[in-house]
Formats: sequence, C-alpha cells, structure tokens
Amino acid sequence: MNSTSQEQTLVAELAKAASDSKDKEFLRYENSSYTFGQIHSAVEERGSRLASLGIAPGDRVGIRLPNGPDWVIALLAIHRIEAIAVPINYAYAVSDLNHVLTDSGAKAVVTDSNDVLEKTDYFQSGNLVLINDFDQDQDIPLNAEIPAASDIRASAIANLQYTSGTTGFPKACMLPQSYWYDLGSIAGENANASSSDVALTAQPFSYIDPQWNVAMCLIYRFPLVIAPRFSASQFWHWVRTEKVTLFYVLGTMPTLLYKQQPSELDRENDVRLVMCSGIPPKLHSTLEERWGAPWREAYGLTETGIDIRVPVENTETVGSGVIGWTVPSKTAKVLGEDGSEVGRGEVGELVITGRPMMRGYWNRPEANEEALKDGWFYTGDLVSQREDGAFQLVGRLKDMVRRGGENISSAEVENVANEHPQVLSSAVVAVQDDLWGEEVKLIVQPRTRIQDSRQFAEELYVFIKDNLAKFKVPSYISFVDEFPLTPSERIAKAKIPNADKREGPDVFVMK
Repeated sequence: MNSTSQEQTLVAELAKAASDSKDKEFLRYENSSYTFGQIHSAVEERGSRLASLGIAPGDRVGIRLPNGPDWVIALLAIHRIEAIAVPINYAYAVSDLNHVLTDSGAKAVVTDSNDVLEKTDYFQSGNLVLINDFDQDQDIPLNAEIPAASDIRASAIANLQYTSGTTGFPKACMLPQSYWYDLGSIAGENANASSSDVALTAQPFSYIDPQWNVAMCLIYRFPLVIAPRFSASQFWHWVRTEKVTLFYVLGTMPTLLYKQQPSELDRENDVRLVMCSGIPPKLHSTLEERWGAPWREAYGLTETGIDIRVPVENTETVGSGVIGWTVPSKTAKVLGEDGSEVGRGEVGELVITGRPMMRGYWNRPEANEEALKDGWFYTGDLVSQREDGAFQLVGRLKDMVRRGGENISSAEVENVANEHPQVLSSAVVAVQDDLWGEEVKLIVQPRTRIQDSRQFAEELYVFIKDNLAKFKVPSYISFVDEFPLTPSERIAKAKIPNADKREGPDVFVMK
C-alpha cells in the first residue's frame, strides 16, 4: 500500500471497501457488529442529511459522543461532505467546552443529549445542536447533492484536532484528509497488519489514537473492537473474549495494566503485537513475558501522526528505552540550542518533516511561527541519537525543572519514582525557590492507602536518592488520591490542585 499517496481519503477507501468487502466486519461494539457495507451506507445517509441541513465544505462540526460506532459514522460523514470535524472530549465542562466551540467556530455539534445546552450559551446564536439520531427524530429532507466520494479532496482539512496538552487550553491542529489515510497506512505497515487481524481501542474517540485505529482497520480490512472506556481490570478480558491480535496503549496504561493482579489466564490470548508509546523500560521484558507478546515503541504527536517506531522484528531494544527509527515517510534531526545539528549521543530537540503532517494550528499564528519552520516541526521533545540511528527520548524541552545551572527532566525523575513498588504514578513539577530559581516537587499517587505519609515520603526520598544524581532528587514530596488526566491518559499537570505549594500539612520538605 502507498502510505503517502496525495490522493487518498478515508471516505474514498470506505466506498472501495463497501464494494470489495461489503459483508466483512468493520466495527464491533458491545454485542453488536457492523460491516463495511453497513457503515458505508450510514455514512452516505448521514452525510446527505448534514448537507441538507446547510453544512457546507469547510464548516466546522463538533462531535460530542461517547465511544461507539456512531462516533465513527459522524466523523466519516463530516469528512464525506468536506466539512471539518471537531472532536470534543465527552467529559468537557463549561470552560473547556466553550473554548473548543468558540475557538473552532463550530456551526453544529453532533451529540447524544441536550445537556450541551446546559453547559454553554454558544448555541443561542443559531448554531445547530444535532442529537445523534437526528435523521430519525427530525424531518430533514434529503435534498442536497454531495460529490462522489472519489472527488473529496485529500488536501481539504478534515479535522480540527485539539491537542491534549498539559498546560493551558489546547490548540487545534489542522489535519488534512490525507493525514488520516497516511497515518492508517503507516501504522498498518509498521504492525505488519493483515485482514486476519483484530484490533482493540479503549481511549476516548476525541483523541487521535482511536481515529487512526479506524483508518488502519479500514485500509487493511479487519475489525476494530471499540471499548466504551479504558478499564485496567477489564482490558485483558476484552482482549481474550474478542480474540484481539493487536492494540495500542500509552501514558499510564501499561503501568496500570501491569499492576493488576496476575492471572493464570494472562497468556491465554491471541495478541501478536502491542504498540505503545512510553513503555516503562524496567517493565518492558516483564510485560512481554507476562502476556506472551512483543511490546514495541511507537512515537508520534497529534501534529505529525507517527514519526519513529521500533520494528516488530527488533528485539535488541527491549528494556533500553529506545523509541526507534524514523518511519520511511519521515526525516528527523536533533538540534542544539543554537539551531545546529548535534552529534550522535548528544541531547537536543527533535524536529520532524515528512508525511503525515498538520497544516498548522488553527487561529494560532504565533504558535505556528514557533513550531513550524521551513517544513520542519519542532516537537519540544529532547532526544539523543545512537550510532545506529535509533532515537532515545530524554524528556520534554518545556517539561523541565531548571535548578540553578542544571536542567532536570521531569520524566527522568518520574520514571525512577514509578519504579517504587508502592507508587502507582507520579508527576514532577517545578516550584519557585529564592536560592535555586526552581526546585523539584514530586507528587505521587500511591498504589494503596498510606498509613504514615511522612514515613513513606522519607522512604521514597531515599529510594530516589539512591538512583539519581543529588541535584535531581525532589526537595518536596506530596500525595494525591488520583491525578487528573488528559484524553490521552497522560497526567494533566496544570490541573493538579495545589501543585505549586511548598508548605502545608500535605507537603513534605525533604531538603
């Protein structure tokens, strides 16, 4: 398959699938199954009805639905008429919902209830709230002509995809229709996908990963099992009962899965590959041994899709923390602070060019100037490159603590803290300090309830001190019952209550 074709779109591919694989299963949700032919028919009808309501090419249409086939149908129906999909986190409340609606200028929102009206006054200006079964509950004539699926432009913007950034309100990436075909093709090529596979996705569909799972399964003609939400306790049950052969996880998901009680059923599965971003290095071989399948790194961003990966057949990187080599359609460089390339083994910012790639940030000219330069995307990630060309992720350029003259990667400290058997997850933030400028604060979610917080803080402090340079060891430690998470299951540091506190009964000073 040509993973970087300038002419391919998912809606054109769906029309082909409705011809060559009409009765083959495409989507599976709970106790229901949907074929490529059925989804194609639903997308054609829904696209016609959207056009009949006055939705035109370039209009933004929000999708605020729970996980399920209806989400996929809404997305492809919007693409089908060259409108622009605006995925909305189903859990968004007043401020973040208003931000997405106002920033995108959405003309309509497809949702499953009128509660969206209670959270925002945006729709008082005449924009449409479309209950998901609007084609049944409203008298909408099918009087609009829509172009043939093959005439939909691959260059047209398909999504305003809001990033799940950890600071401030998110920015919308302008993703063209070709982005999704490219990403689905490359992901499938990387996984050695075939029509005999079965995939599973459990993240919110407002996030990018379930959407590229749809693209991959459509292009390679195999079923996608949709879970209503991620559940560490249920995940492997779904994998076994649905005979899943491959899936993708990231963020806290691998650790949460690992910390489930081991079972004699763990290796009774059909999984041949787990794709993951951020495999805990010291757990890597244990994860493979426990479930009997290879776990392989895949690195990418909403802005760029997939950039770097470890091939399925590669085993020497297991446990090394290596994120892999560039995919064939991408080129990468490592730049120092002066903008010049650094040597192998030196740390610098990762910059990427190639396909897929966003067209820029919606309504953010300053952000575009900072992130996009001469066709290169500046990721903000710090990496080094080995002699064999493989990349190693070091940390985030902006997720750092600057203590005196030293830059401390938050991820590095978090990775060590997470190795403690009583730590479920952790977050490192910078707190202001008169002497050092910034000091390291570690916030921890324990695996079980703590009887003596001070004693545990001191134990954790010693554990980290034994594994890191002195200047990286946290000066402050506090605990939370749970962390706020982004849609991609990453910790939303900006939303942690009192994260910047240095004093109080729940903050332990360790210096």
